[in-house]
Amino acid sequence: MKSDLNQQPQLKTASSALEQQLKNCVKAKANKGDYVVAISLLDQLIALRPDHAVNYNNRGLMYFLNNQIIEAFCDLSLALEINPHLDSAYNNRANCYAAQGDLGEAIADYDLALDLNPANLRAWINQGIAFRELEMYELGLENFDIALLVGDALQERIYAERGRTQHLRGDWNCAISDYQTALNILINKPREINYFCKVQSWLNQLLNPLMITDC
Repeated sequence: MKSDLNQQPQLKTASSALEQQLKNCVKAKANKGDYVVAISLLDQLIALRPDHAVNYNNRGLMYFLNNQIIEAFCDLSLALEINPHLDSAYNNRANCYAAQGDLGEAIADYDLALDLNPANLRAWINQGIAFRELEMYELGLENFDIALLVGDALQERIYAERGRTQHLRGDWNCAISDYQTALNILINKPREINYFCKVQSWLNQLLNPLMITDC
């Protein structure tokens, strides 16, 4: 019995070390866009901690980024069954609804995320985009304005998406200003080259509607 008791702290330490190692590997693979491997690593994390909502949330996000929407939705809903207060899971599930064109359900889930965490910038941005898709431009602009007040992160996204909303609403001068602000931030973020090109194409549509660009 004494030997068993002495081994328990060692086993717990080894399990914790393995869990942290897997988390680090998931992050590295996700940053490289290797979502299939990230999912397999999260499978191992879930086997270690089947009651841990964050692992299901993270695997759901990887499924979503890998365009496996049904699998993503299942994982995110399970994460919320385990922990109904996980705001990031509501945001991620809302993205699944939006990807399926169900913007009403998406907006409702973004609301739940923001009720739980008013500082969730991604939820403010994503809900603003959903409002824009529904041509509810004023509500979208309110979201982006609030996002700028909430925190300093993701400003390139906020300015770009606010600019797009102003663009579609017909407020072109404000749109150009926001696009340029976003591009000035993005130019220093080489990993965001695809988004830089997207914003540049939006700006080009305003400056020269007949010009076709290949960024």
